[in-house]
Amino acid sequence: MTTQEEYADLTTQTTPMRTYLYWPTHDEHAHGRYPGLLLYSEIFQQTGPIKRAALQFASQGYVVAVPEIYHDREPPGTVLAYDQEGSDKGNLYKYETPLVTFDNDARSVLSHLGTHPACSGRLGVVGFCIGGHLAFRAAFNSEVEATCCFYATDIHTDSLGAAKKSDSLKRMSDINGEIMMVWGRQDPHVPDDGRFLVYQTIRASGANFTWHEFNAVHAFMRDEGPRYNPTLARVCYGLAFETFERVLKN
Repeated sequence: MTTQEEYADLTTQTTPMRTYLYWPTHDEHAHGRYPGLLLYSEIFQQTGPIKRAALQFASQGYVVAVPEIYHDREPPGTVLAYDQEGSDKGNLYKYETPLVTFDNDARSVLSHLGTHPACSGRLGVVGFCIGGHLAFRAAFNSEVEATCCFYATDIHTDSLGAAKKSDSLKRMSDINGEIMMVWGRQDPHVPDDGRFLVYQTIRASGANFTWHEFNAVHAFMRDEGPRYNPTLARVCYGLAFETFERVLKN
């Protein structure tokens, strides 16, 4: 399926948020309207691997929105490099940005997606690394029906946002839709006890969830660099495609 793209500078409670949108060209079977997916990037914003991930989801029949999560820290169009400087900046910003900014930004993107002319109004969220945590929090919004979180960081420590203090663990019961959690067992950012804490808490919350662990390191789905595991990435994309297809298209 071929796709088209545009960007919009969305109004937020801080600064305009550059958001990239991708969706299929007209498909007679979908009558030109598709479920919307908010796709959260890693700390580096929309890199090549993240754009390619967005295009993969769009090609499956979704309107995909990729916001720049650090729009109040960097000018529009900024992409942080996959190097030490980029990593240092991205990690600094995730602890400088107030949690309320992340949450308000999620509502801005979901609202824009829901009214996009190509969107059916059904909404899901997907994210990688910090984006997995942001996707998890976006699932607190009642209109989100399905969420896929890939190796989400800082949930087990409740340390996202300014002052490294969040309430994600406490708010698990606010998730109404289905949620899929994917982890790498060799991920140093989310050790065994951290994953166990998240699992126990989400299970106790009564959430509708699936849980998947693989023998892989952090960022194993990033199709650039030595961490990439193409076989497991293909499996994980398939799990996400199945979840969104089943929940958002039926």
